[in-house]
Amino acid sequence: MEDGCLRIIISGGGTGGHIFPAISIANAIRSKHPDAEILFVGAEGRMEMHRVPAAGYEIKGLPICGFDRKHLWKNVSVLLKIWKSQRMAAKIIKEFKPMAAVGVGGYASGPTLNKCASMGIPCLIQEQNSYAGVTNKLLSKKASKICVAYEGMERFFPADKIILTGNPVRQSLLENNMTRDDAVKKLGLDSQKKTILIVGGSLGARTINESVMQHLDDIEKSGAQFIWQTGKYYYPEICKRMEGKNLPILHITEFISDMGTAYKAADLVISRAGAGSISEFCLIEKPVILVPSPNVAEDHQTKNAMALSTRDAAILVKDIEAPEKLLPLAVKTVNDSVKLNSLSKNIAKMALRNSAEIIADEVIKLATNKK
Repeated sequence: MEDGCLRIIISGGGTGGHIFPAISIANAIRSKHPDAEILFVGAEGRMEMHRVPAAGYEIKGLPICGFDRKHLWKNVSVLLKIWKSQRMAAKIIKEFKPMAAVGVGGYASGPTLNKCASMGIPCLIQEQNSYAGVTNKLLSKKASKICVAYEGMERFFPADKIILTGNPVRQSLLENNMTRDDAVKKLGLDSQKKTILIVGGSLGARTINESVMQHLDDIEKSGAQFIWQTGKYYYPEICKRMEGKNLPILHITEFISDMGTAYKAADLVISRAGAGSISEFCLIEKPVILVPSPNVAEDHQTKNAMALSTRDAAILVKDIEAPEKLLPLAVKTVNDSVKLNSLSKNIAKMALRNSAEIIADEVIKLATNKK
């Protein structure tokens, strides 16, 4: 390994919301320092172990997992995995000799950044949500810099370490120069009709899917057309339930690989309230109805959604109310051009641009000062 080049560890993952920003930061570091050596550290068996190599980076896996809050007796094996992960993280760090470490949240970032900090390696953490996760709150005491996406994060972190950068998002979305009409045609839709895009994450969202199934009559009478990503898990069951129903305006798909085109075609999006998705909606100025998932730590999706809905930058529908209210409200909203325009203008005001580049600059500063 040459002494002259930057060596950076990036750790975390578990969900796309952690992995996309991590890869974007790595790409931004590489664009500024093409010879930089970047090593990812993730959790074995999690999504990052496939996604990171696919993006062209090396990754090492730790056997770490989260605590089981329902069956406390199962946590003996969790503690053993944490201990083992800390030892493995120490070995990885000694061999790689990083000049700085980045944590994006998720199980692996805990032991990796703890070890880096204890060995005198400067650490930067990136918190995507408006409500800080447990791992990042613990790591913040040892971190040199904390990059956040929302104002008011002094509630969780030391104010002198915070930089408001926003969340890095998938570059492909920002580089999509297609018009709405082009996107609609590419998807084989009718450019005269308003389009509602329904997404519940790559695995799908049961509540959002049920909300659609319970309002097929409203969909038929809406005058709009719908792109519905059911998620891989629910797709076979939904196809079975839709047999014999003739609804050509409802386009059902298991997964959308070209999200940039789908977003361009949509006049309104229905989505969960993950931090990464919200950052994307802000940057592409997209009107959105957010249905926060109730199954996330510290209910942070509700807090993310409220950061927008209180500024009339998005519409919030509670998960428990979605089966009754979501589809009728979406149909009403997509046919109200004044409301769509207002949502688009207000969400655009919340966009923070060039996040990956700003974070990369901070990482490079920490690394070069260390060097």
